[in-house]
Amino acid sequence: MFKKISALIRQVAGKPLPAIPGVPVLSKRRRAAVAILLMFHLMGALSSLDALMSSRTSQGSIAWIISLNTFPYVTVPVYWIFGRPKFQGYVISRRETDSDLWLKHQLKMSSVDRFQLHNSRIRGNMQAVESLAKMPFLTGNDIEYLVDGQQKFDSIFAGIREAEDYVLAQYYIIRNDDIGQQFQQALIDKARQGVAVYLLYDEIGSYRLGRPYLRQLEQAGVKVRPFHSTKGPGNRFQLNFRNHRKLVITDGKHAWLGGANIGDEYLGQSLRYGNWRDTHLKLTGPAVMSVQLSFVEDWYWSSDMIPELNWEPVVAERGDLPILILPSGPADRHETASLMMQHMIHSAVERFWISSPYFVPDEGVLSALKLAALRGVDVRILIPERTDNYLVYLAAYAFVAPLIELGIEIHRYQDGVLHSKSFLVDHLISSVGTVNLDNRSFRLNFEITALIGGEEPNQRLEQIFQHDFDRSRIMTVEEIENKSLFFRALSRAAYLMAPVL
Repeated sequence: MFKKISALIRQVAGKPLPAIPGVPVLSKRRRAAVAILLMFHLMGALSSLDALMSSRTSQGSIAWIISLNTFPYVTVPVYWIFGRPKFQGYVISRRETDSDLWLKHQLKMSSVDRFQLHNSRIRGNMQAVESLAKMPFLTGNDIEYLVDGQQKFDSIFAGIREAEDYVLAQYYIIRNDDIGQQFQQALIDKARQGVAVYLLYDEIGSYRLGRPYLRQLEQAGVKVRPFHSTKGPGNRFQLNFRNHRKLVITDGKHAWLGGANIGDEYLGQSLRYGNWRDTHLKLTGPAVMSVQLSFVEDWYWSSDMIPELNWEPVVAERGDLPILILPSGPADRHETASLMMQHMIHSAVERFWISSPYFVPDEGVLSALKLAALRGVDVRILIPERTDNYLVYLAAYAFVAPLIELGIEIHRYQDGVLHSKSFLVDHLISSVGTVNLDNRSFRLNFEITALIGGEEPNQRLEQIFQHDFDRSRIMTVEEIENKSLFFRALSRAAYLMAPVL
């Protein structure tokens, strides 16, 4: 067998071939075909080594290695588009950005040092999260929860109208529909008033946006950039890293972040999805500086420029809430979002309630949830009944039965689509952001999370959760066991694919 393979390789290489029984003499066309096949198998073997050394999970590493060596003709290009574990170009850019921001623009810790939270029970068990964020909890803030699309857009449009110096906007999805055109006009009007306006969008999430929409913004003076996940010679075919952040910042004083993108469906006007339940957050105070820093890092990656902005923190007129802003993404040294979520679950003593449109957590988060239930924590997970991702819907059925048996309540929202990404830890920490409980948010997407300290905002978010629980049903072990074998096999297969996708 070895002699036959060697003979085929010699023919492909164009070397003289002695007569060997059982080895046909290949034509020029067939030699080219064999060369291509051998090349794919060689690339599959080399890619397997890369997957072994760098895949995000051992489960994903095994899946890639088997696929790359069994079906290299299909899997090799897929791996180099979807399988890469780190956004290396952004890692280098971040080092340059941090240097420019902290040295040239004097964004030093001294500017927010007087707002750092000290000697507080909130900060006592949050030091690991501060280390992940590379920023501390900052005081002097106020927030407003925005619990549907209309509240969110009314608040943001009012903030844009009141902006005096600049508007920074960043979205994963922007639609060219009614609300998208209102958003466009708001930015155009502000730019024509002489206010600096910057718009950053993800070209994968906003692939349907269209050039005319962007051209109208640019002609009015709005500085528009795609996030450029494919920027750089090593990233040309890279489609898996996406910027999932949704931000608006005005004058360095106010920031909006949360789950809702720009589109009519977020107002509940989609015939396909119907009512849309989301949570957004308006933030005022020194913590806006942290949100602004996240935007500038992304803007620098996309444009190689740093805008001139206000870096002097402004205290909120009302409220003195401690808030920490935690950006996360595939350029981080550690798996920031997953580690943050595990830490928050482990720190819970009384309750951990979480809302997520996608629920396919990794093993670390699953273990943390189980341990929380075992130590008597009230764990409730709110997920949608209707979803825009059927693969994720299937995957949830593969692992929820053991959670339910431990006393964890899985609530499925009935009143339309649930897209809110928020959680409560005991009665002291609440959170709103863009992170879903899935592999994409934990390891592939650029995300942002606001952690809010204090009993009063915790109580307000608790009321929102209770309102959603009233519109949900609780899953049972029996409904999972009553599913057909075919359905359960599909759900297990979907779950096994989660680390790869």
